[in-house]
Amino acid sequence: MGKLQIITLLLCCFALSALCSVPSADNGTQVLTSDRVAAEDWWPTKGAAPRNQYVGTAACARCHAEKVKTQSATPMALTQMRATTSQELHSSPEFSFQQGSYNYRIRHAGKQVFYSVHKGAASLSFPLEFAFGSGVEGQSYLYSRGGNFYETRVSYFASLHGLDLTPGQPRAEPAQLEAAQGRHVEQREVKLCFSCHNTAATTSYDFDASRAVPGVTCEACHGPGGRHVVAMNLDPNDTGPKFIFNPATLPAVDSVEFCGACHRSRSDVVVSGNIGPQDVRFHVYRLETSKCFGNGDSRLTCIACHDPHKELVRDTASYDKQCTSCHATKAAAATPSGRTASACPVQDKDCVSCHMPKVEVPEIHSTFTDHRIRIVRAGAPFPE
Repeated sequence: MGKLQIITLLLCCFALSALCSVPSADNGTQVLTSDRVAAEDWWPTKGAAPRNQYVGTAACARCHAEKVKTQSATPMALTQMRATTSQELHSSPEFSFQQGSYNYRIRHAGKQVFYSVHKGAASLSFPLEFAFGSGVEGQSYLYSRGGNFYETRVSYFASLHGLDLTPGQPRAEPAQLEAAQGRHVEQREVKLCFSCHNTAATTSYDFDASRAVPGVTCEACHGPGGRHVVAMNLDPNDTGPKFIFNPATLPAVDSVEFCGACHRSRSDVVVSGNIGPQDVRFHVYRLETSKCFGNGDSRLTCIACHDPHKELVRDTASYDKQCTSCHATKAAAATPSGRTASACPVQDKDCVSCHMPKVEVPEIHSTFTDHRIRIVRAGAPFPE
């Protein structure tokens, strides 16, 4: 979860897109996501292609069966769904949360899931429509009323196996029942939410939540596959244009900012002004502010450590090979006794446990790996 709650902070990025770029201290080529979306033929969240150009994962699986199989089980693929299919909501017949005089409930009734707010004898109730978040950290929810979308005032948190206030919602007890039901989400904000959590919610620049493909599928990153499928059906051995976008071919900075279209690039975060302890959730921003990122290094991109077609590897020691691929030449030095000494005075394995520490974000009831790679100094304020 997280995108739904922070997406408002990105709106100023789009409003200020005339700034074009926010140069880094090292004169990198980082630019606003809105400018990349406007300039590139394809970039995540673009939404320009017509609906009939999207062919679905079944078509991709004919040639890429293994990648489709593993990717479909990743948190990205499960980052949005209809509320009625949420495993988290199915894990209990009812969830309840009390704040002052207000009681919030999410419960199943027949084939629907209802969200209700109660204050004494008065209550409001709405069927939930969409769940955002794979459930690894939690989920937040949308319902509609009068043609508008609303974000529920409470969300599900995995560490609590229960509800608490949605991040970004006011912590003070609401004055009225109407205010307690949740937050009205503007149309352009909803569009951004779906653009990062779904596939093909916007086509021909027209947004329609009802036709979105749940979760991040192949075409959310590689672009619509219609022309590619036609070309491969005509001649699978053709070495000419494949009419599909391959992010793996991007230069280092572009590669990282490709992921940053949804995981928050440095330029987007700087322009939004949303800098503080909560920005540990913005992995691309934190990586781009690492000293070793410099002007971009192909050994230090998102895909250098993470395969987007596979589940996230949570064993921190498994990333040592990536660390030592850069630092191996400094890993040992002769000592007076003839023994070798590690370049790190603390340990010679499990590098990221120290140099990419986990940071707790209290309002999300979870910890996030800080992707600003650095020597963490005791007592230093966060963010460093």
